[in-house]
Amino acid sequence: MRVGVSHEAKWLAALGHNHPMHAAAAAPSPAKPLTGPQKALHKLGLDRAIDLALHLPLRYEDETRLVHLRDVREGDVAQVEGTVKHSEVKLGGTRQLLVTLDDGTGTCLLRFFTFYPSQQKALAVGNRLRVRGEIRGGFAGLTMMHPAFHPAGGELPNALTPVYPTSAGLPQAYLRRAVEGGLTRAELSDTIPQEYLHQIGLQPLWNLRKSLSFLHHPTPEVTLATLEDHSHPAWQRLKAEELLAQQLSQLQAKRERAALRAPALSPLVGQATLHERLLAALPFDLTAAQRRVCEEITHDLHQNVPMHRLLQGDVGSGKTVVAALAAAVCIDAGWQCALMAPTEILATQHFAKLVGWLHPLGITVAWLTGSQKAKERREMLALIASGQAQLVVGTHAMIQDKVQFSKLALAIIDEQHRFGVAQRLALRGKLVDAMEPHLLMMTATPIPRTLAMSYYADLDVSTIDELPPGRTPVITKVVNDARRGEVVQRIRAQIDEGRQIYWVCPLIEESEALDLSNATVTHAQLSAALPGVMVGLLHSRMPVAEKKAVMSLFTGGQMGVLVSTTVIEVGVDVPNASLMVIEHAERFGLSQLHQLRGRVGRGAAASACVLLYSTGDAPRLGETARERLRAMAESNDGFEIARRDLEIRGPGEFMGARQSGAALLRFADVVEDAALLAWARALAPVMLDQHPALAAKHVQRWLGGKAEFLKA
Repeated sequence: MRVGVSHEAKWLAALGHNHPMHAAAAAPSPAKPLTGPQKALHKLGLDRAIDLALHLPLRYEDETRLVHLRDVREGDVAQVEGTVKHSEVKLGGTRQLLVTLDDGTGTCLLRFFTFYPSQQKALAVGNRLRVRGEIRGGFAGLTMMHPAFHPAGGELPNALTPVYPTSAGLPQAYLRRAVEGGLTRAELSDTIPQEYLHQIGLQPLWNLRKSLSFLHHPTPEVTLATLEDHSHPAWQRLKAEELLAQQLSQLQAKRERAALRAPALSPLVGQATLHERLLAALPFDLTAAQRRVCEEITHDLHQNVPMHRLLQGDVGSGKTVVAALAAAVCIDAGWQCALMAPTEILATQHFAKLVGWLHPLGITVAWLTGSQKAKERREMLALIASGQAQLVVGTHAMIQDKVQFSKLALAIIDEQHRFGVAQRLALRGKLVDAMEPHLLMMTATPIPRTLAMSYYADLDVSTIDELPPGRTPVITKVVNDARRGEVVQRIRAQIDEGRQIYWVCPLIEESEALDLSNATVTHAQLSAALPGVMVGLLHSRMPVAEKKAVMSLFTGGQMGVLVSTTVIEVGVDVPNASLMVIEHAERFGLSQLHQLRGRVGRGAAASACVLLYSTGDAPRLGETARERLRAMAESNDGFEIARRDLEIRGPGEFMGARQSGAALLRFADVVEDAALLAWARALAPVMLDQHPALAAKHVQRWLGGKAEFLKA
């Protein structure tokens, strides 16, 4: 299983630096081709004995006792033994095998819709069977649908039977044997000295081997609730070990990076700095928060250790001007800066702002995207390679091999979570006789504190926690789609006042799987409902030139309504737009809804966001969708939205693109296990300094090759 190299890894490699992926970053290829269940194990990442030992059950089945049919109730999962009294294949609408089992206290109908001749033989009249399944009621009396069965007799197991996460071609029986073998072979000696485990109340009894053995085969008397809510001491041990491995890996990465060297970006002597001239030329004053983060970034850039900083700020908090001032520090020192954005629309917005601020000050800003004509692209590449372009703005076109920078010292990545897999790690490799560029990542999705302490523990974080003056609070209304006509009337009133409107749809074309309105149909409907109003359409499949033309009409004010997919989620800045309508809002994630809402409220006019929802055939919205819409209606604060998003979705989904490359926590929960996280965070430096061999063994056991990706 090879892990993909991120866009950024290729990018910095293309900039003339050699960033080899760490040898451990990809799992070793097997010596010979794998077949059948072995291939399925490999696909699940179960290559080492310890991987198998850490592959914990999803749930358990209690096969330790038999019950009588007279004692069962509908909904019970029961195991009974009895004799087959009747067995027939019933033909008709659906072919099925019907078997009547009698245990002496009652009878139960076993119903099979798929079956084989061998199973018919095993279920023949007179055979005694042990059967396990869910009891259902009905006209036929007690019924089990497709129960598990085998010949009666033999000893009952003395532990619960584990049911493991699996995939096609990997039967539970094979997986159970493989896990058992892994448990036997895995080296599970303790890597955490007991005095540290005492701090969190873990006793020597629950060492790693005992904890794993118990979780694979818990005894029947254990309370299932303690297994399901992960509160059992065996679960606590695993969560503590996992969190410590994560913290060790990231602290190690941070220390390794501190040993690398980057250009110390001090201004050239004897001239008014670009930084000072830009500050003086800006048509607005920085907020206190912007000034604070600028000082934090400038301090880092003056050091000869590579900056590795995340700049987070709510939608519209003014991150672009902070990026411009950071670029100015870099250019003042005689070096180049690159700013990469995930979409051409966002890159275009950045380019327009930066050219407006920097071009009058004599700075050459180059533009690089995938849609450029060959002649323009050649000109830009020449400017970049010669060093004449002091700032380069563009999309991931920058990572292509032909792009060579002359003196790159600062790389700025906007909406960093939208880029590739191991996005922060792959930028970092051990370099020989080369300088690391400083790295500034920006996000408008604030990181809750618990995530900052775990998945971003190796990063320095700067936070813009106030909005510039003049930003109008956005009123958010949750509206049933049945009132769509009222929303269209509201649009007409806004247009009459000279305002502009966004209407966002989740799909471009009709989908049979999801009965959602699409952008094309909505565009036609609104065009018909609003005669005399220019209604535009924007989606990701349109040619780039067409997208640019539509955006130009909207930003120029000629277009009254822009119907769009989420391509306008970030970066679009039209102060005259005062109404955002999000259709099928129940289908969007919370952070995405907040990003979309941030497209309005950028001018002086009162602004609103309408969340149109539809329940379809259901009587009401699902709980998760209701929670999301309620959070949007109750708060405009991106940090509060992020906190509630984490609560609703959990860290895996919240992390977005990072989850496919980084080994996310499988057992611990950064919110529920905050105390264990604080313990692991405090213990990590102690382990690295006082027990380096144990620390290395611990990280290798838990993360293996994935250790590199947690440093991303």
